Amino acid sequence: MSVLDPALSHVPVMGAEVVDALAVRDGGVYVDGTFGAGGYSRAILAAAPTCVVWAVDRDPVVAHFADALAAEHPGRFRLVPGCFGAMDRLLAAEGVAGVDGVALDLGVSSLQIDDAARGFSFQQDGPLDMRMGRDGSSAADLVNTADEAELVDIIASLGEERHARRVARAIAQARAEAPIVRTGKLAEVVRAAIPGAARQQARDGIDPATRTFQALRLHVNDELGELDTGLEAAERLLGPGGRLVVVSFHSLEDRRVKSFMRARTGDRPAPSRHQPVASNDQPRATFRAVGRKAVRPGDAEVSANARARSARMRVAERTDAPAWDRTTGGEP
Repeated sequence: MSVLDPALSHVPVMGAEVVDALAVRDGGVYVDGTFGAGGYSRAILAAAPTCVVWAVDRDPVVAHFADALAAEHPGRFRLVPGCFGAMDRLLAAEGVAGVDGVALDLGVSSLQIDDAARGFSFQQDGPLDMRMGRDGSSAADLVNTADEAELVDIIASLGEERHARRVARAIAQARAEAPIVRTGKLAEVVRAAIPGAARQQARDGIDPATRTFQALRLHVNDELGELDTGLEAAERLLGPGGRLVVVSFHSLEDRRVKSFMRARTGDRPAPSRHQPVASNDQPRATFRAVGRKAVRPGDAEVSANARARSARMRVAERTDAPAWDRTTGGEP
């Protein structure tokens, strides 16, 4: 069966929890900001017979799945190509000014990681690409043109790789002999650069190339920048009582989501007794917290789907306060 077959079974991570957190209702309008194979969209549509789902995705491959879902639910589903960071502008162009829920499933999709030709995986050899939207510079461009210091910074900050200097030096030496254009070659170079790589993998089951590949993918697609703009876009798009539900898969994403929700709910650290009390001109909270901690998948789901192991879901509900002005950090 082709990976593009719309009949392909796709079970989204924490799908039931996401639908519950969105509080899906008849007549509601919802955004699936990271459509992928359509798992969340399908679950939302099934939860309320008259709700409407607008999906957003930058990957042109997903159009095949979207067409099938639109045929199953005439008038209730629509895919808008683009980045979820621009969801408010994309939907405004379609005449949608506000919605009742936004769901985001961050990171790489199964469609992308499972297709060797996309160049995301170190487990399958393929062209070193990693572009989610098929435009802009590829991972091969980055690996072969960035100076060594830039590679160190990317691999250390986005991959949290403690051997970033060794890895960057090995990449620079390897590309001096021949450009690195295949995922298999890059993975080989990275593994050879990390001390005790084989023992590490045997001990914890994590391939030593994981962190470097994550870093390059995040950089190529500006995933953390897109997350920041996406959270702000959701804030502008959601109506009072609307829910924002975000599922993340690593600490860099989750910290950003947690920080955004804490700031927007007014959950700020208490001031020091040596500092003056904050003034009353702080912007009003645009969200209220739904649950105090991130929700994690159950043991049964983790056993059935290894990708769910690191998933964290955070939820917040929109208030009637105006969205913050990103240039001033307060109300417009």
